[in-house]
Amino acid sequence: MKSEIKTAIILVIAIGVGIAAISVAFSTLDQASVANIGKDSASIDKFGLKKAPDLVGIAHYLNTTPEELAQEIEGKVVLYDIWTYSCINCIRTLPYITAWDDKYAEQGLLVIGIHSPEFEFEKVPENVEISIQKHGINYPVVMDNDMETWQAFENRYWPRKYIADHEGYIRYDHIGEGGYQETEKIIQQLIKERSDALGIQIASASSLVDIEEFEHTLFRTPELYFGYHFAQNRNQLGSDEGFQPEKIVQYKEPEKIELHKFYPTGTWKNDEDSMKLISETGEIKLLYNAKEVNIVTANNAELEIYLDGEPISSQYAGHDIKSGNTLSVSEPGLYNILTSNDSVSHIMEIKVKGQGFQIFTFTFG
Repeated sequence: MKSEIKTAIILVIAIGVGIAAISVAFSTLDQASVANIGKDSASIDKFGLKKAPDLVGIAHYLNTTPEELAQEIEGKVVLYDIWTYSCINCIRTLPYITAWDDKYAEQGLLVIGIHSPEFEFEKVPENVEISIQKHGINYPVVMDNDMETWQAFENRYWPRKYIADHEGYIRYDHIGEGGYQETEKIIQQLIKERSDALGIQIASASSLVDIEEFEHTLFRTPELYFGYHFAQNRNQLGSDEGFQPEKIVQYKEPEKIELHKFYPTGTWKNDEDSMKLISETGEIKLLYNAKEVNIVTANNAELEIYLDGEPISSQYAGHDIKSGNTLSVSEPGLYNILTSNDSVSHIMEIKVKGQGFQIFTFTFG
């Protein structure tokens, strides 16, 4: 076993302990936020509960208009989904949210996607429209480009789901992926409360949506940021040249590769949220541990993917690799370059052909 991979396994175990602690904290938050669920609707005490804030600072309305949305919200159970379209964790939740929209819209549920962008290209309406069509989103999506609604909710995470009852009180709050059965049971309970309050007859709660959930590996490389601003306080760029804000840097071949760090070679511009390839070709290397690897990119390029010096095989080739070991990127967004049934540790090398190519992050599953 390579020494780098031995080191990787040790460090990955330590990171896994930290991830487990965070998961426990999030679970505790979810449990605390389920206020009065399961009680008889007449006996629910809403003292101290917060009401959902108004949607403020919205740049664009998709699948709706401001007037239509204002009318739809009135008296509905509302699921507010704070997301952004290049976030893999957000994307994994969308099949559930669209299924709940299909299943419960006629019973009084309104889903509102609050698209709060992480990167500049996510502020472009055409890019978001492509994404909502790709994922079959028919419910209203509002573009919170200046993060004003994000701040009104006092939010700090992607994705995050808040559910408000028909009177506007927030009754449920969930951070991240998972908790799908619990979330759907909340939806069913709040729809029942609404129907009781309005004197509406509805059918008893049916079975829950059954979709196979993505299983994360506990020990995985954290998200790696290529923008100098996003990478603040994170030691993720392994190259000796380091980050040099707003400068064009010639990055040399690394002498060694460390776990959870990336190493560009070639000429790259250091931007606030990304690195941009200035030379005609370039490379990126990293030693990772995960069962899934994704990249967020912009601008046209051809990427050749290698694992431990060999072209990536069909065993590991990601869903977006359509031919051999080559990935063609065009629209700005997220691309899956590696997928595996189990967690693996390899040195990945990406050979890039395409001046102007931008890379924002690596994300792992």
